[in-house]
Order: sequence, then C-alpha cells, then structure tokens
Amino acid sequence: MFNPTAFAPRLIEWYRRHGRDLPWRHTRDPYRIWLSEVILQQTRVRQGMPYYHAFVEKFPTVSDLAAASEQEVLRLWQGLGYYSRARNLHETARIVAQTYNGVFPDNYAGLLALKGVGPYTAAAIASFAFGEQVAVLDGNVYRVLARLLGIETDIATPKAKTEFARVAATLVPADEPDTYNQAIMEFGAIQCTPVAPDCLLCPFQAECAACNTGRQHELPVKSKKGLVKNRFFHYIVVRFGDGVAMKQRPAGDIWQGLYDFPLVEQTAQESIASPDELLGLPAVAALGTPTSVSLEPEAYTHILTHQRIEARFWRLEYNMPPVLPPAVQLYTAAQAHDLPKPVLIDKFLKTVFV
Repeated sequence: MFNPTAFAPRLIEWYRRHGRDLPWRHTRDPYRIWLSEVILQQTRVRQGMPYYHAFVEKFPTVSDLAAASEQEVLRLWQGLGYYSRARNLHETARIVAQTYNGVFPDNYAGLLALKGVGPYTAAAIASFAFGEQVAVLDGNVYRVLARLLGIETDIATPKAKTEFARVAATLVPADEPDTYNQAIMEFGAIQCTPVAPDCLLCPFQAECAACNTGRQHELPVKSKKGLVKNRFFHYIVVRFGDGVAMKQRPAGDIWQGLYDFPLVEQTAQESIASPDELLGLPAVAALGTPTSVSLEPEAYTHILTHQRIEARFWRLEYNMPPVLPPAVQLYTAAQAHDLPKPVLIDKFLKTVFV
C-alpha cells in the first residue's frame, strides 16, 4: 500500500543517485529557471540544452532579453515550434524588466500574475528559485501519480487538474520542496517513462497500483487529440542574381512573424502539376516572365500538433528584376540566414544557397 509519508524521502534518495546533471539545476536565478522551463515545455532535455545555452549567452539577464527585438528572439527560438510561446517569452521579459525593475516576483501568487506564466511554470520557479512549498504538475508528474495511485481520471479534463493538484500538494515536503519537485519530474522522465517504464528497478514497484494490476500502458488516461488537418503548400522560390524573395508571415495562421517564400495553398498536392499551370496563376503571372521554372523533385513534409504540411518548391529564375508585391523582398544568403524561419524553410534554403 502506498505510504505518502515515506514517498518524498525515498524519491529524493532515488534522485540523488540517478538525477541528471543539468545546468539549470545549479542556479537559484529565477530568470534562468524560467527560461529552462519554457524551453523544456517545447522539447526534450537533449534537444533543449543548446537552445538554453544560446539564450543565456545572448541574453544573460531578463533585461537583456527584454531589450532584444522580436526577430532576434524568434531567430534564436527557430526549430522549437510554437512560436507564439517565444513571443510570450519576450513579452513576459519586457513586463518583468519594465514593471518589476528586472526582478521576478518571489512567490507563486506573484509569478502567476505575470502574463504568459501558468500554474506549472509559476510553481517551478517558486519552488526551485525561492524554496516555496508548492507542487509542480507537468506530464511527468501526472504519469507518476496516475500509475502509482491508480488514478483513472482523464488528464486532459479540467477535473483532472483539480484532482491531481490536490494529491500533489499533499506530497511536497516543507524542508526540500525544490529537490522533491525536481525528483518527481526526473522520475517520470527517466524511470516511469511513457513507453517501457523501468518497473523492475523501480523503488515503488511493490506499492504501484499500475504495476500491480498490469496497467502501466493504460495510465494515465488521456483522451485522443482532434483530427489532423492536411494542408498543401506550393512555395514560389523567386531567384534574381544572388537573392531570393521572402516575406514575413501574417497573424492568424501558423508561423506568425516568421519568414517564408511567396505561397500558393491548394486543396490537393497535385492541383498544380506543371509549370504552365503555375505560371497561369494570377499571383505568379504578376511577378513577370521567368527565364526558367523547375519543380524540386522532393516533397517536404512538416508535422505540427494539429496540422500536416505537404510542401512543394517551385524555383523561378529571373534575369530581369521580378515585380514583387510590397510585402515581399529579395534577401542575400547572409540576410536570409539571419531571418527567423520555420524549420521547413530553413532546411530548403540550404539547397538554395549552395
């Protein structure tokens, strides 16, 4: 039977033997802790580490981040996805710098009042930076508690947040809330993993409800995501001299504020099957007559949370300046490199400037 009193000491003991040595675990600086948590909400530790180091090097303090341009922040964030989160990061940095004189609030309630800081992030900063006795609740914690206690509430529902928060709060020790919170998240990340949890060497095996009933792969319960929308992009890669035409994506769609090529979106990938069909489109015809048109043989696929992008790239070469729309302009290789771009576009650009 699960012993709540003994849980925290045993978990902390496990953590001190098995926890990974990560840079944000060696600081009480709320800025660096906040930065690491936002990045790790996007990706795994190994993939997130270079981003963390890059941000800390370029923006050592929250005031440095606040003073940066949005383009600088998006460029550094490139590849992590959910670019709205990068914009929120930047906006929160400005709020802390301007409203709080560059000093983060030192408690959960104050941190939660910051725009863009939710319950999980506020709890993480309050615990790790200021030692407040407050429980963190991320996917790892949901999984550990659901399996250990046999909780069958769907974690995608509002009810689950209340139920798990109540349980989690009873387990946080007053003397080491920071170590405990790091430990339970780490336990979910490397021991009680989503697939193939290491139950054989788990210190809680004997009292784990999921292990004792063979339900490790059934818990936690999470309702399925909605249908994925398929989108078909035909990018128009306009080349003139040593430049390539690019534009900034508007608000209201994916990749807001990032740069890509002029685009024709169709309902099916095969809807533009030949150069003549492409050049017959009004938006393309308005560019002028190219000297050559070619379709890249490779189709690119990019998977987002609720969208699947199928992209084809048409190269249009001009020996006279093309007639570009006001929002489109030519960029050199160096300029294009510095622009914040979706990974899909960054990958293709490497084939353009060779």
